[in-house]
Amino acid sequence: MLVHPEFDPIAFHIGSFGIHWYGLMYLIGFALFYTLGLYRSRQAWRDITKENLEDLLFLGMIGVILGGRLGFVLFYQPEYYLRHPLQIFAVWQGGMSAHGGFIGVILAICYFAWRKKKSPLTVGDFVAPLVPLGFFFGRLGNFINGELWGRAADPNFPLAMIFPQAEDNIPRHPSQLYEATAEGLILFLIVWIYSTKARPRGAVSGLFFLVYGVGRFIVEFFREPDSYLGLQALSLSRGQWLCIPLIAAGIGLMAYAYLKKEKA
Repeated sequence: MLVHPEFDPIAFHIGSFGIHWYGLMYLIGFALFYTLGLYRSRQAWRDITKENLEDLLFLGMIGVILGGRLGFVLFYQPEYYLRHPLQIFAVWQGGMSAHGGFIGVILAICYFAWRKKKSPLTVGDFVAPLVPLGFFFGRLGNFINGELWGRAADPNFPLAMIFPQAEDNIPRHPSQLYEATAEGLILFLIVWIYSTKARPRGAVSGLFFLVYGVGRFIVEFFREPDSYLGLQALSLSRGQWLCIPLIAAGIGLMAYAYLKKEKA
């Protein structure tokens, strides 16, 4: 049986300042966003220039951080943060919502599209394939921190792992790695390959929502529900309920794209 190695949460120090693994994973995700975006910005038909990409990266970083944090506060622990409002700013203690990050990035895309007089769908189709590797490294950060562990697993299961942070010595699924695979690598490969040629405007964004929503919904069956929430209606987690609108939006957006057939 595997045992989580309890990594030091600080990757390295610069003087007296410690760089946490989780923050480092975010930086890697943003760097890959820019690198992959730079490659695709050279394809003129995508209608996104290098200068546009730099603006999108800046706005996207703000959207991810603010949206992710506020999403966690509102979706998962509103009562706690209502009693302790200053804790909203303690992002170094963890607590980011992928669904909140989605909302933040969508608002950033809409703002950018409005300023540059572009279609939000055109911008979204450009951004969507650049995001999944950020999810991949973010989930690796969760694993390194030993947080968001999985539900109990059969001790004979090859990947069963004891997380000392859980303080119960129960073999569990390393659901962070499942999420890194489903929401990161698989989502990246599907959306990147699909978007290598022009598709109806909005189809790439729709596929992103659909595949992410389905992948996250499935993996949530292996992830331990948050202790302060537990399972909710129909024995689904809060994360699964938040995935349902994403799946519906993905199906609707792809249907709209192919019915209208406006090529990127």
